[in-house]
Amino acid sequence: MPQALLIADLHLSSERPETTERFLRFLRGQAAGVEALYILGDLFDSWVGDDDPAGDAISEALRALTDGGTRLWLQHGNRDFLIGADFLRRAGATLLAEEAPAELPSGIALLMHGDTLCTDDLPYQQARKQLRNPGFIADFLSKPLEERKILAREYRRRSGEATSLQAADLMDVNTGAVADALRRHGVTTLIHGHTHRPGHHPFLLDGRPANRWVLPEWHADQGGCLRADDNGLRFETVP
Repeated sequence: MPQALLIADLHLSSERPETTERFLRFLRGQAAGVEALYILGDLFDSWVGDDDPAGDAISEALRALTDGGTRLWLQHGNRDFLIGADFLRRAGATLLAEEAPAELPSGIALLMHGDTLCTDDLPYQQARKQLRNPGFIADFLSKPLEERKILAREYRRRSGEATSLQAADLMDVNTGAVADALRRHGVTTLIHGHTHRPGHHPFLLDGRPANRWVLPEWHADQGGCLRADDNGLRFETVP
């Protein structure tokens, strides 16, 4: 039976070695032999450039998976949008567009990281526009690696402070943005991460049944994935 797994929001970093080890076991176990693995953003807690050796062990493990026949698709998140062609080549991954309709074994679904759906969080959307500016990116990547790491740590600190002051509903998706994204691509199933509010949310879209699946964040004590096969979609834990 064709099967695919979807994950997001692992936030791998040297400060969370338990999560990294869980992910490596996942690649050797649950993910081994599936037709495709989709990583929908924030694989890393931060990414300051493909020249950072901190991701070498992960790219090697992903390459072992793809060498075994699993297709690997990776989408940028808000923390690791600087993942570039060199890392993708080393991992054997293909980059997904920001809004990516995909033919899963369970049917067609729109895959997104999810941050662009949080349109009520205006400060974040403004910051996102600046950070994704090609000129800003080129200037950042031209800096020495250690300076980039310092700047990334400072951004994460400020981002965490800002998030703690935001109302919870502002950081969730906007239902209108969800509907608009599905209409743009003519599909009725959306799978995304980012909000750290895992769940299955059925709703009506223009009178038709639609579904939104939110992928779980990975913690030190638990991870999670979404399995797609001929029987549909279902959540699984990653012990």
